[in-house]
Amino acid sequence: MKRGDLDSRARFLPRRPWTERERRIVWRGLTGRFALAIEPLLGMFFMTFITLGIVWRAHHVPADATLIKIAWIFALGFVAFFGYFVAVLVAPFRAYLQTFKPIYTLDGFVRYRQPDDRSEIDACGYVAALFPDQTVACEWEWLGKKKLPDVTIPAMVEFSVYAGVHKIDGKSTGLLPDEDLPALAIGIATRNGRNADLP
Repeated sequence: MKRGDLDSRARFLPRRPWTERERRIVWRGLTGRFALAIEPLLGMFFMTFITLGIVWRAHHVPADATLIKIAWIFALGFVAFFGYFVAVLVAPFRAYLQTFKPIYTLDGFVRYRQPDDRSEIDACGYVAALFPDQTVACEWEWLGKKKLPDVTIPAMVEFSVYAGVHKIDGKSTGLLPDEDLPALAIGIATRNGRNADLP
């Protein structure tokens, strides 16, 4: 989900910390992603073991001294697996760190608008939290099943800069599931889709 910059006036908005339940949901998603990261982690260990084994053998067995020439191949394998490991974990880890930033409350407007030329292919439009004078506090590209209409409605909005709109007039947008995630967050993507549709 891409987002716009937070307007500087938002620092004066009422805010609250993430609840333990909300943070636990994001943590469960992170642990689920870490379960997927076991594969590249094992690959890193294997490539390290092979690389160090080759280097050790090349230095301790005179007949195999030329093996050192192929150690770099396995070292590159380690680098590839490390990149894979980081790629799998960076987004959920970043999301978890964002749970230590505030959730803002804004008594203003919510604006929906349709996708434009810069939208991702599977985006259904944009959602913005607006100040009472209808200037944008923050805007997010939204992923869902149906296109958003071009409409602005008065609303009490709860949002976090990284995640997006959590609640509209006290009703959850589905950004965080209402129930706890299953073990390792397995099956949540097929159950809720990438983002639930907004009210």
